[in-house]
Amino acid sequence: MASVRQVNIAIIGAGGVGKCFLSQLEQLAKRRPEPKLALVYISTSKKAIYNKDYASIGLDSAIASLASASEAPLAPSALADYLNGSSSKAIIVDNTSSQDVADAYPLFLSRGISVVTPNKKAFSGSYKLWQDIFQASAKSGARVFHESSVGAGLPVISTLKDLVETGDEVTKIEGVFSGTMSFLFNSFAPTSGSGGKWSAEVKKAKELGYTEPDPRDDLNGLDVARKLTILARLAGLEVESPTSFPVQSLIPKELESVASGDEFLEKLPAFDAQMEETKAGAEKEGKVVRFVGSIDVASKQVKVGLEKFDRSHPIAALKGSDNIISFYTKRYGSNPLIIQGAGAGGEVTAMGVTSDLLKVLSQLS
Repeated sequence: MASVRQVNIAIIGAGGVGKCFLSQLEQLAKRRPEPKLALVYISTSKKAIYNKDYASIGLDSAIASLASASEAPLAPSALADYLNGSSSKAIIVDNTSSQDVADAYPLFLSRGISVVTPNKKAFSGSYKLWQDIFQASAKSGARVFHESSVGAGLPVISTLKDLVETGDEVTKIEGVFSGTMSFLFNSFAPTSGSGGKWSAEVKKAKELGYTEPDPRDDLNGLDVARKLTILARLAGLEVESPTSFPVQSLIPKELESVASGDEFLEKLPAFDAQMEETKAGAEKEGKVVRFVGSIDVASKQVKVGLEKFDRSHPIAALKGSDNIISFYTKRYGSNPLIIQGAGAGGEVTAMGVTSDLLKVLSQLS
């Protein structure tokens, strides 16, 4: 079998994760000269750079070149045509959270172009899109990997796949799937000491960069619901969407429609009593409250929301903004397989993407 000499890389998205990935790709290309990793396309939502003759774009200068570019990004079908115009194998790295890009995965895969991505929307959107993605991959032989769509660089998806594919029976998955929620509750309801007021902790989390620009995008629980949807599907449940099971929002109803994140933070202190009551209720039982997601595979129950835990429980004892995911399976019995560590951040998210790229490279022939 002839070895693959060059692999063309197309990167969509050059924000925080995209920049970290580019840096890791540059190091990878130096460490592994074979096959040659040629960056032939890179785009943001507004601009793109590529050469019609597939000449490589310098990895060290790509971001600067992109900033001064005048070309518009190619539409998905045109990008697929461009990549298929070369005799080299191609991999698309989607570092966005774009639904439009996610919707194009079946097209890319059907054209023999592999995809690696942290984009949750591709795998937590409609169940039909999920089926279309994996059917297109199976038919063409092109690969699709999305480790960083849950838990950034933590080996959550690969572990679950290994459990399922080796015939273990996953009975339950439970954990803290949001770095934002982890930080908030570890500060608001610590295992020792009293913690701060809820609104003050939300404000502090935003100032430290742990929340989205509008904290409601974290507090509505949808980010966690998307991750649970992905894991439930991998465990064999046909979950239709992230809104098809109970998701507890921590946004007071009265503040759901305020105009901005700043106005939300300004008005949040008036609702501190609600969260204080929840915290006090847990303390009376000698417990702490945490925002968790759980999947009960046998009963097909998926839910996201507040739960109470003994102070000695691994979920209660988390520090900082760490994630923790527990897999309860037949083989592991009453002691779950636990994965814990940083579940957010550009470098660790990009690490998961780079790891997926290596998986694709190892399977190309």
